[in-house]
Amino acid sequence: MFKLSRRNLFLGALGGGTLGAAGVLAVPQFGHAANKLPLTIVNSTGRWSNDKVFVHIVGTELSSGRMGHVKADGNFVAASVADNGSGGYANYGIRLSKLKSLPLGQISGRIYISMGQPLKFKVVGDNAIQYPAGWVRTDPSYKILHDFMEFTHDGSGFHTNTTAVDMFALPMYITLSGARKQTTGRFEKGARARVFAQMRKQPGFKKLAIGNLRVIAPSHALDRGLFSDSYLDPYVDARWKQYGSKTLTVVANNQTYLGRVESGKFVFRQNGAVKASFAKPSTRDVLFCDGKLAAPNDGVGGPIAAVLAAGLNRGVLERVRQPVKNAKLYYRPTRTNHYARILHEHTVDGRAYGFAFDDVCEQASFVTDPAPKSVTLTLQPF
Repeated sequence: MFKLSRRNLFLGALGGGTLGAAGVLAVPQFGHAANKLPLTIVNSTGRWSNDKVFVHIVGTELSSGRMGHVKADGNFVAASVADNGSGGYANYGIRLSKLKSLPLGQISGRIYISMGQPLKFKVVGDNAIQYPAGWVRTDPSYKILHDFMEFTHDGSGFHTNTTAVDMFALPMYITLSGARKQTTGRFEKGARARVFAQMRKQPGFKKLAIGNLRVIAPSHALDRGLFSDSYLDPYVDARWKQYGSKTLTVVANNQTYLGRVESGKFVFRQNGAVKASFAKPSTRDVLFCDGKLAAPNDGVGGPIAAVLAAGLNRGVLERVRQPVKNAKLYYRPTRTNHYARILHEHTVDGRAYGFAFDDVCEQASFVTDPAPKSVTLTLQPF
C-alpha cells in the first residue's frame, strides 16, 4: 500500500537556499488533541558531555499552523523576527544538561542535535524559519557538527524517522514505545567511520565526504559541482530503451498500471486509459526524486513516480514488475545510488532514508504508533 512519503509528510515544499529550507508541512488536523508525548535524548557519544550537546526542536504547531520552537519545558513559542537577535540569527538551542524529559505537543517538525555550539536559525517574513543546510558552504552552521530527526505528532499518533536524504553526520536512532516498542535508524558499531571511508573509496562519490563533519547526499553534491550530473544517465537511457519494446507492470496504491515508453515518454495505462506519463529524467531528477519524477499527492501519478524513482535509485528498474521488494537485489549495477547503499549496509535493521522515496517497500528508517507513550533519540558512540 502506498503511503505518504517522507517528502510529503515531513517536508512538503521545502525549498533550498543559502540558509536551507523555510518550512515544515503541517499535516491535516484531527478533532481531538492527544496528550503530550515524553521525549528523551540519550547521549551515548562517549566524547561529548551533555553540556556540549545542544537540542533544537523546531516546526509547525498543528493547532495554529504557526512555525516556532519548543522550549525545555515543552511549551511551543511562535517564531518572531525578534528571535534573530543582534547577530541576525535565532538561538533555539537547549543544552542537553538542562533537558531531562520534554513533553512534546502536537507539532510537525525536526529535532536538531549539534555538538559544541548551538545552530543558527533565521526567522524570515511572517513566522517562517530557515533551517540549517549542511550541504551549503555559506550556511552559518556549516562548520558545526549536527544532524536531525523528523517527526509529526498528531491525532493519529506519532510518526518519525531519522534521515540521510540530505546528509549523514551523526549516528543516532529512535525508540518509539506505545502499542508496541519499535527501534529504527540504529547504526552498527563503528559505522560512521566506515561510511566515510567507503564513500571516499567509491568512484564518483569521494567528494561527498566533507572532512569529518558529514557526508552530503549526491543530489546536493551535484548542485555544488561535487558529483557528476550525468552519473545515472546510462542506466536511465537503458531503461527508456528497454521499455520501448517491453511492458513494465507497476503496482502502486493497490492499483496495477502497465507502462511503455512512447515518443520518449513513459506512459502508464490502466484498462487502456492513460493515467500518468513521465519524460525521461536527468540524474538530478532521479537523485532528488523530483523534476520529471515529481510526485503529486494525487493517489495515481504520485505513487507511480515514487515506484519509478525507487527503482532507478536502487538499480532494479530493469525488472519488469515493480516495486521490487527483495532488498538483496538492490544497488547491484556499477552506476547506482551507492550513497544510499552504503548507509543501508551499516544500519542494524538495514533501513535508512537514503533518498526521498526510500520508504517504497518500507526500506526507510521510519516508525509510527497510534498510541504513543514515549519517544527516545539515542546518540550513538562515534
